[in-house]
Amino acid sequence: MKLTFKSVFAATAVTLLASGAHAQSSLDQLLEEVKQNRVSEAKLDKKREAEFQSARADKQALLRTAKANLKAEEARGDRLAKQFSDNEVTLTEKSTELDMATGDLGEMFGVVRQAASESYGRIATSIVSAQFPGRAAFLKRMSEESEGLPNIRELEDMWIALQTEMTESGKIARFNTEVINLEGGSSQQEVVRIGAFNLVGEVGYLVYDDQEEKVQPLGRQPDEFQAETARELYASTSGVIPTFVDPSSGAILGLLKQKATWQERYHAGGPVGYTITVMLVIGLLIGFYKIITLTLISGKMRSQLNNPGSPSSSNPLGRVLKVYNENKTADTENLEMKLDEAILKELPTIESGINIIKIFAAIAPLLGLLGTVLGMIATFQQITLFGTGDPRLMAGSISMALVTTAQGIIAALPLILMHSIVAGRSKSIVHILDEQTAGIVAAHAESEKA
Repeated sequence: MKLTFKSVFAATAVTLLASGAHAQSSLDQLLEEVKQNRVSEAKLDKKREAEFQSARADKQALLRTAKANLKAEEARGDRLAKQFSDNEVTLTEKSTELDMATGDLGEMFGVVRQAASESYGRIATSIVSAQFPGRAAFLKRMSEESEGLPNIRELEDMWIALQTEMTESGKIARFNTEVINLEGGSSQQEVVRIGAFNLVGEVGYLVYDDQEEKVQPLGRQPDEFQAETARELYASTSGVIPTFVDPSSGAILGLLKQKATWQERYHAGGPVGYTITVMLVIGLLIGFYKIITLTLISGKMRSQLNNPGSPSSSNPLGRVLKVYNENKTADTENLEMKLDEAILKELPTIESGINIIKIFAAIAPLLGLLGTVLGMIATFQQITLFGTGDPRLMAGSISMALVTTAQGIIAALPLILMHSIVAGRSKSIVHILDEQTAGIVAAHAESEKA
């Protein structure tokens, strides 16, 4: 079937008419919506404008209030400034009147304040305060906090405090107080006060801590003979007891705490010092052993000299005499050789250990010198690392150097003495054997000639 041009044109015209009608309807709706939105926005703008007008009225009221307050404060500031100025004038006038009224009392106040400050420093650190605590509190207030003139009561209290210090410094008193233990805790103990110098308790000297206002034992007591006199004074009830007193009120005792004991000095020698000690002990043990054995041998030989006819095998001389009895028929030369051989057999037993003592006596000073060198090497190493600002850093190494030298010398002296004693006794025994052997050979030679 064929479509004609007219039919196609008619269909297209109908379609365009339908589309145009639909578009016209959408534009009408859009126009209507715009008109409605315009009315709504106008109403919203009027509402916002009304709210702004209302808030503007409130802000104006706040501004007026703030301006009124500012004006009132400025007026108050002017009044206060005028009042401050008037007060300054009044204060100056009153200060002038006070200076004129006090006169020389102002100078007296300065003197009293200075005296109170000096008295506080003396009384607060005095061991008398251990017996009378709290004496320095009012002196501290007078020297630091007081702004006015001291009254009669305060002047009398300062006078009494100074008088008490002067009077008690010449007394030996006993009183009970709290003593802090070195292990911790505290206990009530009886304490003896020697004037203003020292405190003595059960363990010896005590010290007073003026910061804590407590009494505590000295960290390390001085030498035993000094501490013993303090304990004797503590235990006594009457009489004259000699004791050591520290005139510096404990400063010297504090320095004695830093003094090294003999035990600490010994350990300062380190391994070298221990080696020297071992050598000394071994050498002395060998020496005492040889002295005992040689003394016994010498006693047996003296007994044998009293009875040469019956020789005994328990002593060297008896064994030599037995060799003589076994070789009486030999000629003089052979007999002499036999006796010399018997003496040579006895020498190792007699002289054993003597050379060891001699060697130890020679090595001990050398070990001390070795400790000295090692200590000086360590000292220079510390100087290289830390400089020479603090000598205490080098004290340990220098102590090692000096202590090992002293230990070597101390060990060598008794070892040399021991070696001399032992060698002398062994030589006396050998001399007796030689003397008896020579006599036997001489008697045998005479008998052969006869």
